[in-house]
Amino acid sequence: MSIISIEQALSKAIMYEKKGAIEEARKLYYDVLHAFPKNKRAKQGLKALKSKKYSALTKGLPQENINQLVKLYNQGALLEVIDQANLLIERDPGAFIVWNLLGAASKGLGRINEASEAFKKVTKLNPTYANGFINLGVTLKDQGLLDEAIASYKKALLLKPDYAEAYFNMGNALKDQGQLNKAIVSYQKALSIKSDYAEAYNNKGVVLNDQGKFDEALVLFDKALLLKVDFADAFFNKGNSLKGQRKHIEAIASYEKSLRLRPDCVEACFNLGAALQDQGKFDQAIGYYKKTLSLEPNHAVAYYNMGNAQQSLRKFDEMMESYKKALLLKPDYVAAYHNMGTALQAQGRFDEAIASYEKALILNPGSVKSLYNMGNVLKDKGKLDEAIAYYEKALSLKPDYARARAQKLYLNARICDWSSIRDDNEYLAGLGTTGKAVPPFSIIPLEDAPDQQLLRSAAYARERYSNDTINFLNRPGKRPRRLRIGYFSSDFNEHPVAYLIAKVLEQHNRNDFEVFGYSLRGNKQSELRQRLINSFDTFVDVQELGDLEVAIRARQDNIDIAVDLNGYTKFSRPSIFAYRAAPIQINYLGFPGTMGADFMDYIVSDQYLIPPENQKYFAEKQLYLPDTYMPTDNGRKLSNRPITRSDMGLPADSFVFCCFNNNYKITSAEFDIWMRLLTKVKGSVLWMRSSNRWSELNIKKEAQKRKVAPERIVFADKVPMDEHLARHRLADLFLDTFAFNAHTTASEALWAGLPVVTKVGKSFASRVAGSLLNAIGLPELITESEEVYEALALDLATNRKRLSKMQAKVKSNRLSKPLFDTERYTKHLETGYKMAYDKYLNEKDKDHIFVPRN
Repeated sequence: MSIISIEQALSKAIMYEKKGAIEEARKLYYDVLHAFPKNKRAKQGLKALKSKKYSALTKGLPQENINQLVKLYNQGALLEVIDQANLLIERDPGAFIVWNLLGAASKGLGRINEASEAFKKVTKLNPTYANGFINLGVTLKDQGLLDEAIASYKKALLLKPDYAEAYFNMGNALKDQGQLNKAIVSYQKALSIKSDYAEAYNNKGVVLNDQGKFDEALVLFDKALLLKVDFADAFFNKGNSLKGQRKHIEAIASYEKSLRLRPDCVEACFNLGAALQDQGKFDQAIGYYKKTLSLEPNHAVAYYNMGNAQQSLRKFDEMMESYKKALLLKPDYVAAYHNMGTALQAQGRFDEAIASYEKALILNPGSVKSLYNMGNVLKDKGKLDEAIAYYEKALSLKPDYARARAQKLYLNARICDWSSIRDDNEYLAGLGTTGKAVPPFSIIPLEDAPDQQLLRSAAYARERYSNDTINFLNRPGKRPRRLRIGYFSSDFNEHPVAYLIAKVLEQHNRNDFEVFGYSLRGNKQSELRQRLINSFDTFVDVQELGDLEVAIRARQDNIDIAVDLNGYTKFSRPSIFAYRAAPIQINYLGFPGTMGADFMDYIVSDQYLIPPENQKYFAEKQLYLPDTYMPTDNGRKLSNRPITRSDMGLPADSFVFCCFNNNYKITSAEFDIWMRLLTKVKGSVLWMRSSNRWSELNIKKEAQKRKVAPERIVFADKVPMDEHLARHRLADLFLDTFAFNAHTTASEALWAGLPVVTKVGKSFASRVAGSLLNAIGLPELITESEEVYEALALDLATNRKRLSKMQAKVKSNRLSKPLFDTERYTKHLETGYKMAYDKYLNEKDKDHIFVPRN
């Protein structure tokens, strides 16, 4: 448009205005602005027209007809509006205001397509009517036609540049497109025009929530609520921000306010349930999920979440019903099949769990989570080769799937597939220390790196056990006459930890201590389990209770010190301690390392096991015992039944090297040395634990690679415990593993009189055998390098006189040195408990505790 044509258009617009043809004048002014947006005369002309009404909204309809239609719309009589509007349109098809009301009524009834067609007619009849383009944009957005909606809003803004509602609605469409930054800009423009626009503050906050910018979002929700105190959506969205910040209590309060304003809001009800679930308030969460379902019976996710909450409460029958209902509503609900499988697996119902995972994989063959879960249940069923295959399938789809990689490595270690471990060695350092957390125990046999272990455990604790701690409010004025000690374990059965600690539990001084046992899993009766039950003043089977319920039970029992005998081992339940079962919580015996969690106060250790320079690798403070951290039972019996080498498949006159460690502790580094020893010590054999058929085959293959006849490796089958202890006498020398030493197995070998040669490392797990050898007075059997380890083992194997002296010393020292003095050990442990409680009582900062030697 040229300068001359602009002047002509402006003159013509003034002429129309004088004649009362307002719409014709308005159109000309907009034409000028479209070409020259800064034209002041056009802007002034439009501003002047704002105060004037149309001289004729229609050409053939009386004003009272329009007024009556508006009145019906305001009354909510939408069907009547549609009927009357259609009659009026027959009389005057060009009445755009009638078409606009027809569109609004249709939209109000959910007839989006009809509404869209009506608004299109409005914009065609009056292309200068900005509201028409806004209304059309809203219906186009509802139809999912986001590009067209945005184009319509832009047309409205060309007609009316200061139209806040147009910017607001365009922000909504941009948000739905995922163009979050552009949506924020659009909302901000709306607010720059209309500073009291509560809805714009709210919706901008929603976008910031989607970006994870919870602090910024909260500021906007609070501004919206200052402008509109009864703004239910703002309370709801504020709850989402607080939930994202893991401020569960504040989130719950915000959701509750939203629900009070709008009791039938399904989303607020559901999210309130989810926030309560995150806080560990599973019963209350279930109540809100039920309320959600009363409002929306087909809410599959509510059934799914309710199943998860019921699983946490260990209400397995109710949980299964919830998952089944979720699947009835959503037959392709893969996550429901996942969690159903996980729950079945936890109950030991492996075949049913496999069936559940198979259904998930039929629905989504590429689900790495389903493949991973299938690997887990096959591992628990003992089908290690099939489990590895599923982990490998998951990794082929997602090479950075840390948990699958960690579990695969652990199973590779269990079957002694060292070549596969070497292939994955590049991933080792980053597993669980960057990205997603992994089960810390799975990596311990593969890496002597305490700094990495701390990072791994801390990440695992943050990711898995961040439920809200229930603080203790009232600190007692003095130590009770009898401290109540609660031992928590899933291993109060035939388990190494149980054998180690049984006599300590029996030896506790009942004048000073009341001892509670909380059994977290299993109730299979055995002589050892009954002995353990009898060793406690109170024994409680809590496996059917949820983690919070167990913590509450411990509080009701007034437990002063809670002792976790599991850590991150199989079937552990650290959430009990994350809720805080007692004012003082101790990591003890079961897990060889830090738990990396702020809810564990101390770890039982000794100064050899964790020297001062290694304290930095532990989240817990040290409770240092003076001799060794490991308890023993000096009443364990060795079978008197005659056992010969022939009975065990051992050659009568050979030198017998022995290692009864779990096979996952063995790496190629140790095995290389062992095979060289067999080569150098004529006729010698290596006696190992029989673990699984794959490991035996692989070990024999590895021996052949090193030119050692596989028959020189003998595998020991499982026998009763007293016979297992007694058969150590048939061996000559116990060879330890490196990154993960012999723990219980070293204790058993020494109790039977068998010398143990170890190599000390840096981490907890690599220093245990050294701790035991120091406590039995045999530091000369501790080495600090592979070369010295090999040389010492060879010297003992070829120098019968020196070996005999060492064997005699082991037998003598086991009854005179601290390692097997259970009574003395128990007194030291009890002193440590008292010192820890006194620090708590006196409100002193937690610090390392050094128990004096009695």
